[in-house]
Formats: sequence, structure tokens, C-alpha cells
Amino acid sequence: MDIKNEIKKRKTFAIISHPDAGKTTLTEKLLLFGGAIREAGTVKGKKSGKFATSDWMKVEQERGISVTSSVMQFDFDGYKINILDTPGHEDFSEDTYRTLMAVDSAVMVIDAAKGIEPQTLKLFKVCKMRGIPIFTFINKLDRMGKEPFELLEEIESTLEIETYPMTWPIGMGPSFFGIINRRDRTITPFREEDKLTLDDDYQLAEPHKIEADSAYRDSIDEFMLVEEAGDEFDKEKIAKGDLTPVFFGSALSTFGIEEFLDTYVDFAPQPTGRETTEGQEIDPTDDDFSGFIFKIQANMDPKHRDRLAFMRVVSGKFTRGMDATLARNKKKSKITRATMFMADDKETINEAYAGDIIGLYDTGNYQIGDTLYSGKKREYVDLPQFTPELFMKVSAKNVMKQKHFYKGIEQLVQEGAIQYYKSMHTNQPILGAVGQLQFEVFEHRMKNEYNTDIIMEPVGKKIARWVENEEDIKDSMNSPRANLVYDRYDQQVFLFENDFAMRWFADKYPEIKLYSLL
Repeated sequence: MDIKNEIKKRKTFAIISHPDAGKTTLTEKLLLFGGAIREAGTVKGKKSGKFATSDWMKVEQERGISVTSSVMQFDFDGYKINILDTPGHEDFSEDTYRTLMAVDSAVMVIDAAKGIEPQTLKLFKVCKMRGIPIFTFINKLDRMGKEPFELLEEIESTLEIETYPMTWPIGMGPSFFGIINRRDRTITPFREEDKLTLDDDYQLAEPHKIEADSAYRDSIDEFMLVEEAGDEFDKEKIAKGDLTPVFFGSALSTFGIEEFLDTYVDFAPQPTGRETTEGQEIDPTDDDFSGFIFKIQANMDPKHRDRLAFMRVVSGKFTRGMDATLARNKKKSKITRATMFMADDKETINEAYAGDIIGLYDTGNYQIGDTLYSGKKREYVDLPQFTPELFMKVSAKNVMKQKHFYKGIEQLVQEGAIQYYKSMHTNQPILGAVGQLQFEVFEHRMKNEYNTDIIMEPVGKKIARWVENEEDIKDSMNSPRANLVYDRYDQQVFLFENDFAMRWFADKYPEIKLYSLL
């Protein structure tokens, strides 16, 4: 099989949004539409005991939120589409940030009633920084929401990006009739099966009762205005992330998704390359296989205590049983087990190409950011790590469970959602996180996956700073206001009580060079 043709078939995107905008529902309906799953459970269906297929973790099912990144693949129109459903909750933005490093485009889901929300803005900025194309799906049109022009204006002014509506809604809420498809000048009704066709003068080719409706006439007037005065369609601007194609629909009703997918596969980029630590851009069609680990997930199947490393294939072709070198320690090993994902299902695969996301079974060899390669030596640039702001002392409630306790900490820390520290002299475990929910999920998983109840004692909000010149650190510099601890790599870290304490330390010890992560 020609590697170049296989790579051209790949489209890999992340879905980003504020919690409850419908991101997980859209993910699931895309899978349903692509024939990947037969029946959709929704996050709303808690009474029936059904949950969105991509929200597999028990804590997600209980809360109706996503706190992990799910990876799924399905076929559509001759393409292999890889979706990464990212955590919506802001406390897990670090996981989302890393996931966005593994995709070539993003789909931004916006609630029609709420418009741009804080988490959407934060994630959009990451996409913009990377210059990746963004496609926008304005959701929940079957409920009352903001007017379409108001939503477009909000996207353009808040996100500083041009918009190009690919579809246009007719009505909303109870009077939602359907959408006008700009590409082929048809109307797809929300409750009827047959499409309606518009002529060059925006009139219906066949008479229909909708013509007497005032919402319909208003929508046609708006659509004509968009055609005449809106931004022009520009493929280059889409490719640079400077213009976003916009779609209107209802993910819960699987409406507007076909129009989105048809356009997405036509204009989303095929797999892009990645930069090595030596500043070289590796092309996806390079003959030598390479990839990087952007996520590690323990216990996706609690019965088997499995641990999977999620890898983005950057170049060439992956073949099961191949030898690959881990760039960090130069160790070569045979990869005998790899999977593709279908929501909470996974199947063993024999080959994968640049753009694909695969899961490697891991016994503890891999770390987030690791590069794997065969052939020419290469190592990709590090993935970002956030500086935590909240800290907790943690210990096992039952001292007889210390083995389970430390195993659980080790594995969950390696997933990257929480960071591990220990006090200087007593080695007391301290956890650091970007948000409170990370601690709650940690406690939940320790109990459910490692059968260990834990005691968590808040240390509070601290300013963490790493030390560049560790050899100059003295024990006397350690104090309650500038607490010196070690991270999981035994690097020295000061936890400052506040900005004043950090400035006081800098004035007193100007020779100590401190730095933060992202």
C-alpha cells in the first residue's frame, strides 16, 4: 500500500468547548453517523443508565462531564477520521493542551444560547497559537438562543477570527425549521426527510408551506445579506486558522452533522509534520516511522489493570511487531500490542500511518512526551507541562495499604493530570494540580481502581518555582513561606506562600535563579 495515499486519507481533530456545550454528544453522534456505533447513549440519559460512549470513567458518568481525552476513529467518505474528545472541565486544561499538540485541526462547539464561554476562549487561544484550522459547530438550535448574526459577531470580536457560515438556520427553538446549505443551495428540514432546493434568486424551486412563514422569510433575507456582505471563502485562511467555517445544528438530534462532515473532509488538512529538538520538521510521508506519546491512561479496563500510552504517529508506517527505539533512553524494543479505539472499545491493529492515534500497551516504560522511532534517530520537542497552583498532602488511611497507595500514585501521576512532590526530610507525598477537581478524581480513582482510601490535607494555593542552579541551594533557605520540596524527578522546587514571599526570597538570595513551567 502506498504510504502517501494512506496518509492523505487521514484527518485528525480535537473537539473543544466549554462544559455542557454538547461536545461529547457531538463526538458520539459523529461516530454514530460514521457507522462506528449502532446506538447512541447521551450524557442526558442518566435515568436509563446510558452514558455517552466516550465518557467511560465512572466519575464522568456520575457527573456528566469529560475529564479524560477519548480517542476514536471512524470511516467517512473514503477518509479515516481520528477524533480526540478533550476534557471540557478547566481543571483538566493541561491534558487538553497536550491533546491539541497531537491533532491537525480542531472543532469548536458553541452553545447557541451561551455563545463564547471562558473555557472555549482559553482552548481557542491554544489552537490559534499553533495556527491550526478551526471549524465551528453552533449547537442546540432546537432551543432558543442568540441570533445567528450576534453569534458570528461574538466569535469574530472575541476570538479575532473571520467567520464563513457554511449553513444558515431557519428559525430556532420550537420554530426551528432547518438549515440552508450554502454549498449546494438546499434546505435541510429539521423534521422532514426531503431536501428543498433554492434557485439563483433564493426562491424555492418547488412550492412549500414554509414560504408563508415569517421566520423563513427573515432567514432568507439574512442569508442573502451573508452572501453579499459576509467574509469571502478562503481556503488559505482556513488552513492558517484565520477563518473558521461555521455550521448550525443540533448534536442531540444528529442534525447538521452531515453538512459539517461533508465540508470538514474537503477542507481540513491532512496530517502535518512535527519539529524535532534539533529544529528539523519531519514530513509525515518520511519513510521512517516515528511518533510521540501525548497521553497515558491507566485502568481503562479495571478487570485487566491495563495501561495504555496514546501515540500520535508523526511519520511513515507503524507495523505491529516492529522494532522501535525510545529516544529518551535509546532502548530498542519490539512493539507487539497496539490498539485503535472506538469509544470505550478497542481492537488490536496491525498497521497505522501518520495522523493515526494508537494505543501502546505499557508496563511503565513510557512517559508523556516520549518519542519512538525506527530508522533515522529523531526526538520531538517536549510537550508542555503546567505549573500547579493547588497542593495537597496525601497519605494512605490504612498503613497496611502502602504498596497499593504508592503504586496508585505512581501510575496516576504518570498520566500527567496531577504532579508529585515530596518534602525534603520526611518524604511526605504532596500532590500539585491546576484545579480542585483533579484531586477529587484522584481520590475517586485511588479508591475504585487501587482499593485504597486516602487522607488529603490541603496545603493551599502556592507559587511553585523550579531552581536553575541547584548546587547553590542551602538548607537554611527552606522556610514555611518558601517551602523546599522535590518533584518526581528529584529536582528542587520552592513552594512560595504568595507573591510577597517570592519577591522577599528573590531580594534576599539574588544568586538563586528560579523558573516556572507553563
